[in-house]
Amino acid sequence: MIRIAIADDHPMIRRGFRAVIGEQPDMEIVAEASNGDELFDQIPPTRPTVVLLDVSMPGPGFLANLRELKESWPQIKTLVVSVHAEEQYAVRSLRAGAVGYLCKSRTADELVAAIRRVHGGRRYLTAAMTERLTAQVAGATPSDPHEALSEREFEVLIMIASGKSLKEIGADLAVSPKTVSTYRARILAKLGVDSTAALIRYALEGGLVDDRPVGPDPA
Repeated sequence: MIRIAIADDHPMIRRGFRAVIGEQPDMEIVAEASNGDELFDQIPPTRPTVVLLDVSMPGPGFLANLRELKESWPQIKTLVVSVHAEEQYAVRSLRAGAVGYLCKSRTADELVAAIRRVHGGRRYLTAAMTERLTAQVAGATPSDPHEALSEREFEVLIMIASGKSLKEIGADLAVSPKTVSTYRARILAKLGVDSTAALIRYALEGGLVDDRPVGPDPA
């Protein structure tokens, strides 16, 4: 039996997953969570073998959640399920410990197939994404500027673009606001932009975040 934990902050999404997974004789949902902390609290008593992990939950970010899963429960297979296109997050997800990546626009049958594949220890990416990665390795297609960011820089980029202040980001990542400011400076340089507003615009136009944040400028 494939024991599944769902980590997504949208109740409607979790309900949809329950409907699909509930029809599978070899799968059962053993835990549901709306953020990383809830997920980590539920893992010991429920012992999931597969985690369906959303990208855009509250907290320090999905990359931090992936690292925690990999370090604390390496036996669990994590499938990232996101509204964001594969080219934006798939590679970083795999680097951080995920076994697969699936866009929420895909079909229920593809979700079931992806769960079975990652449970069996095999990576799951769509054929189109696999082809894109092969082309990038061969140098046939250029990489986006944000691909040059380190994992921590990428996390800070997403948090800034989501409207968090430097103080809030520092608290989430357990570093000082001054350290976050240093990351911000590196991000601006690598992306070739000169302001927080331009950084946010880059993230929005690149599909790295959903909507323009509401709140103070984190600069």
